[in-house]
Amino acid sequence: MKIAVVGAGYVGLSLATLLSQENEVIVLDIDNDKIKMINNRISPIKDKYIENYFNKNKLNLSATLNYIDAFSEAEFIIISTPTNYDDKKRFFDTKSIEDIVLKVISMNINPTIIIKSTVPIGFTESIKRKYDINNVIFSPEFLREGHALYDNLNPTRIIVGEKSKKAEQFGNLLKKITLKKDVVIKYMSNTEAEAVKLFSNTYLALRIAFFNELDTYSEVYDLNTRDIIDGLCLDSRIGNYYNNPSFGYGGYCLPKDTKQLQNNFKGIPENLISAVVASNITRKKHIAQMIVDKHPKVVGIYKLDMKYGSDNYRSSAVIDIIKIIKHKRIKIVIFDSKVNNDTFLDCDIINNINEFKRKADIIVANRIDKELQDVQEKVYSRDIFNNN
Repeated sequence: MKIAVVGAGYVGLSLATLLSQENEVIVLDIDNDKIKMINNRISPIKDKYIENYFNKNKLNLSATLNYIDAFSEAEFIIISTPTNYDDKKRFFDTKSIEDIVLKVISMNINPTIIIKSTVPIGFTESIKRKYDINNVIFSPEFLREGHALYDNLNPTRIIVGEKSKKAEQFGNLLKKITLKKDVVIKYMSNTEAEAVKLFSNTYLALRIAFFNELDTYSEVYDLNTRDIIDGLCLDSRIGNYYNNPSFGYGGYCLPKDTKQLQNNFKGIPENLISAVVASNITRKKHIAQMIVDKHPKVVGIYKLDMKYGSDNYRSSAVIDIIKIIKHKRIKIVIFDSKVNNDTFLDCDIINNINEFKRKADIIVANRIDKELQDVQEKVYSRDIFNNN
C-alpha cells in the first residue's frame, strides 16, 4: 500500500518511519534540507528512536518536494502540517491543511485524507461541506516531542474520527505498528475526535497549572513544595505524574490548544478553561517578580528550552519571563548552544559555560542540569524532580 505523509515534523516523521516497514511511504515537505536528510536516512528531528530505526531497520521510505509524486496512487494521505494559533484571529491557522485538500481535488484522485494536525472543533466537517468531499477523517495524535516514535509504538489509545470501513482500515494500520496489541481503538465522529484532542491537552495544561500554583503558594510561605506534592500524589486518584513545578507550560501544543479550546467555548458558560490560560500568564509574572526581587545586576538564563530533553524553545515560558525582566532594565545574558545568533531578544548569547556562570549574578533554569552543580547558590529554579 502506498501512503503519503505531509509534514516532516515529529508527528509525520514518526508515523512515516513506522508505516514504511510494511508500506511504501513518501514524505512530502517544503524544506529541501529535510528531504535530503530523510532520503539519506538522517533524522531531521531529535528523536533517538527515529534515529535508531533509520540506522537499523529496512524502510520503504522516501521524501519529496513534489506533491504529485507523493499523492499519485496513494491510498491514504496523512496531513501533519503545523497549525499555529493566530492570537489576532483567535483561531488556528489551517491554511496548510486546506492547501493539501485542494491539491488532492485538483489531481482528480480519491484517497482517504487523514488529518493529524490539531484543528478547531468542527473543522473537519466544515472542510467536507466547503469542498463537497467525504474522504476526510480526523485522527488525533498524543505524542511527546522527542519521544514521538516511542509513543506511536506504545499508544495510550487510538482515536479515529469516523465509523466506516476506511476508518477501520486506518485504525488497524496504526494498531499494527504498535507494540501494545491490546491498545483500544475508539471510533467516533470527526468533531468528537477533535474535542478529545483539545480537551486532553487542556487537561494536561490544567494539571501543570495546578501544581505550579501549589508551588507559588509554597514559595511565598516558605513551605517545602516537594513534601506537599508527595503527600498529594500518594493518593491514587491524583497520581504521581505531570506534577513537577516549572516556569509555566510551553512548547508547540499546550499554549495554542488551550487558547483554541477557550475560543471554541465562545458563548458557552465556562470558568475553568479560561482559568487555565490565565493561570499560565500569572505563573510567569510571579516567577519574573521573584527574580527581580533578588535585585540582580545580571540575570543569566540557562537554556531557552520549553522542557527537559527538548530541542526547541517554541512558546517557552522562559521567553516571556525574559521579556518581563527586560522591562525592569535588568541586564540579561543567555547560555544556549542551539541559538546561532550573537543575541536573542537583544540579550547577549554566551557560548562558554564558565564565562556565563561568572557573569551572571543569578542563574535562571527552568530545569536543572548537572553542569550547574558548582554554582548552586546562584541558581533559581522551581524544578523538583528533574523531569518534564
